[in-house]
Amino acid sequence: QVQLVESGGGLVEAGGSLRLSCAASGRTFSRYNMGWFRQAPGKERDFVARISGNGALTYYADSVKGRFTISRDNAKNTVYLQMNSLKPEDTAVYYCAADLVYNPSEYTYWGQGTQVTVSS
Repeated sequence: QVQLVESGGGLVEAGGSLRLSCAASGRTFSRYNMGWFRQAPGKERDFVARISGNGALTYYADSVKGRFTISRDNAKNTVYLQMNSLKPEDTAVYYCAADLVYNPSEYTYWGQGTQVTVSS
C-alpha cells in the first residue's frame, strides 16, 4: 500500500513558476514509477509526466515539454514537478500517482490532488 500526498499548489501569474511535491509513504518508494496528471474543470484527467523508479527515465506530454521537469528524491520518498513559464491553460488540479509498472494503463495509487491556478 502506498499513500501519496501532494503539496505546493497555489495561485501564480502567467509566466511564473511553482514546484509541486508528492510525498509517499512506505519503505519501497524506489520500486514505484511515478506520474503526474492534471484535471481542469469540466475536462478529463490528462497525463503530464512520468519518471521511473530510479529516475533514469522520464517522459512528458507535448503540452508541457520544455517547461515542466519531473524529478524524484528516493531518500525523501518524494517526487517533484517543477513548473516554469506557466500559462492560464495549466490551471487544474494536479495529481501524483504510483505504480510498479513504468507506463501502466491505469496507475494503482493516487494522491488527493493540489490546485494550481494561473492567472492571465
